[in-house]
Amino acid sequence: MRITKRTNIAARLLMYCAANQARLVTKTEIAECCNVSENHLAQVINQLSQLGYLDTHRGRNGGMRLARGADTIRIGDVFRDVEGEPPATECFADADNSCPLVSSCRLRLALTDAVSGFYSSLDEITLDALVCDNTDLLRMLQPIACSR
Repeated sequence: MRITKRTNIAARLLMYCAANQARLVTKTEIAECCNVSENHLAQVINQLSQLGYLDTHRGRNGGMRLARGADTIRIGDVFRDVEGEPPATECFADADNSCPLVSSCRLRLALTDAVSGFYSSLDEITLDALVCDNTDLLRMLQPIACSR
């Protein structure tokens, strides 16, 4: 399974917001600290806002914050929502499936179980668990540390 750049950015963005819950954070500071382009970040911010993970505020004093508690955000849900559970291989695709073995292939079942296991293991992890008591990460995700 391969995680897309968008999902990687989403995880960094959410961890940054969780590490800075006491205030609104800006796209510029996240881009700088998390080493992502502001253009890519803007797309992910928009998607996470529409999905209900972020609360965004426009204007001069605008920014964003988590729309709900970090302890309620499951990483498996974030990955599913951002990735859209892509097919692991051609035989899972409804269109463009040219594999003649689909009806009796045991590998397909094994891959289904593997993908399910992947997401199940991520379902056990909350955003809070990634950030809480992670002193090194919290230090790295502070604006002062990011500008160095």
